[in-house]
Amino acid sequence: MTTEHLEVERKYDVDAEHAVPDLAGVVPGAVVGTPHEQSLVATYFDTEDLRLRAARITLRHRTGGSDAGWHLKLPARVGRREVHSTAKPPPAAVPAKLMQLVRSVVRRAPLAPVADLRTTRTVYPLQDASGRILLELVDDLVTGVSVQGETVQWREWEAELVAGDSWLLDAVEQRLLEAGAVPSTSSSKVGRVLSGRAPATRPADVDKRSTAAEGVRAHLAEHVHELVSRDPDVRRDQPDAVHKMRVATRRLRSAFRTFRPLLDREVTDPLRDELRWLAGVLGEARDAEVLRERLLGLFDQEATELVLGPARSRADDLLGDRYRRGLAAVHDELDGDRYLDLLDALDAVVDDPPWQPEAQGRARDVLPPLVARADRTLRHAVRAAEADGAPDEALHEVRKLAKQLRYACEAVQPVLGRPAKRLARAATELQEVLGDHQDSVVSREALRELGAASSRSGQNGFTFGRLHAMEEVRGEARRAAWRSAWRAAAKPSLRRWL
Repeated sequence: MTTEHLEVERKYDVDAEHAVPDLAGVVPGAVVGTPHEQSLVATYFDTEDLRLRAARITLRHRTGGSDAGWHLKLPARVGRREVHSTAKPPPAAVPAKLMQLVRSVVRRAPLAPVADLRTTRTVYPLQDASGRILLELVDDLVTGVSVQGETVQWREWEAELVAGDSWLLDAVEQRLLEAGAVPSTSSSKVGRVLSGRAPATRPADVDKRSTAAEGVRAHLAEHVHELVSRDPDVRRDQPDAVHKMRVATRRLRSAFRTFRPLLDREVTDPLRDELRWLAGVLGEARDAEVLRERLLGLFDQEATELVLGPARSRADDLLGDRYRRGLAAVHDELDGDRYLDLLDALDAVVDDPPWQPEAQGRARDVLPPLVARADRTLRHAVRAAEADGAPDEALHEVRKLAKQLRYACEAVQPVLGRPAKRLARAATELQEVLGDHQDSVVSREALRELGAASSRSGQNGFTFGRLHAMEEVRGEARRAAWRSAWRAAAKPSLRRWL
């Protein structure tokens, strides 16, 4: 069995002589329940080059305590997402579900024990007046032994939320600091044991003094990291995960296009092709997700008496099924060799980029002309669209090129600053207007198909026809608005740095 929860905790280093403070009254009515002791034995797993540690992921099997079994801890926006499995302990293999969630990080590298930890833990539950546990304070005496035989001993306190609000951690922290604790120097126990073995690091931050190579490499590293880190979220079907992973593939592909004069295209052009493939794999699920959200939003805005028959459920079921099929196809590809080969190739480019000599020039001299090329391509597409009466297909092309310009500006923003940010913002506004127009085009086609299917089955297609007309009005409004968005984006003042 596999379960999952969000772990929100803070760790503190503390000397052996300090007494655990009484947390009673830290919030009104709070009392400390009966402390209890646990004996925990954990084995931590990683690759030989500590890829999990570099990705801030921990994988262990632990005995003792109330949650014995396998634990995988993944980074989250707040705290860490912990996945717990009761599968067989070592020497049995790491559970398949957990292996899938670390596949993008470990790839084909084997996992093996890297450290053993023995912990004597005393748990102090902080409860409200009804007996509900708000937070647990644990006092840990730890002995860690690395696979090389290095031994480390320490004491630490952990305050972990159970049912309390996040502000409770601040109140508890004040008591712990007053009792002699200091914020921990390590985010995980195994990190302390392995502190002498440094994992691979990402490129350093860049600024206006950086070379073009340094700026581009940092951008590529950022979005390769984003692509890899979104993989577990996609596998767990987390909200917006497919979208964010798809955006990472598109940003990387855009970077290889914008900065192609700086890189050996024999290396990067095949990567662009593979990124296009991955974006397409993600696209079926993402497009169904977007369309479903849009159509259900339209239904929710309608008066009840105007939604006839099972129109809403028909749209929900159809697009929900399409999303699930698309997501299943994504999962199949994420377990395939082609995807893992792409990740390996992206890592290789970040680790040792195939630079052309021009890349060693100053970023502020080399990068603006490359952004200017994306800007010229967008301008040509706008002129072509206007000359042809701005058909839907031409506006869709303008939208894609506005996004390309936006991505190019955002890629150089860390080294070129505010001018790049201003142009990126204007391109984003144009992209969003045209994106809403394109979504209207797609939703109208879906509504037409749904209405036709209803008619064939003898059901009333009135609601689908009504929503189609509303989307047509909305699309025409976006069509009228895109020129003003372009005029704002086309101001010469936004391009003086190019």
